[in-house]
Amino acid sequence: MSIMETMKYKKGRRLVGTVLSNKCTKSIVVQVETLVKHPVLHKYIRRKKKFMAHDPESMCSIGDKVEIVECRPMSKNKRWHLSALLEKAV
Repeated sequence: MSIMETMKYKKGRRLVGTVLSNKCTKSIVVQVETLVKHPVLHKYIRRKKKFMAHDPESMCSIGDKVEIVECRPMSKNKRWHLSALLEKAV
C-alpha cells in the first residue's frame, strides 16, 4: 500500500487487532480487544469485538496484527479499511 493511499484514510477511528478470517475476497475479519473497568468490582474486564475490514490486495493472513481505519460503508457489514500490517503471524 502506497503512502498516498494510506493518507486517504487518515480521518476516523483507528483500531488495532488480530485477523480471525480472510476467507472472503478482499475482506478480513479483525478481532479487537479493549479493557473496560467494571463499575462495581473495579476490575478490568477484557471485551472482544469483531469488525469486517476491506483488504484490497488480500495480503493479510490469519493471526496477523493489523491496524484498521473507519471509512464509508462499503457493504452491509464493512465499514473499516486496512491501514497497516503491523506484524505477520509466525
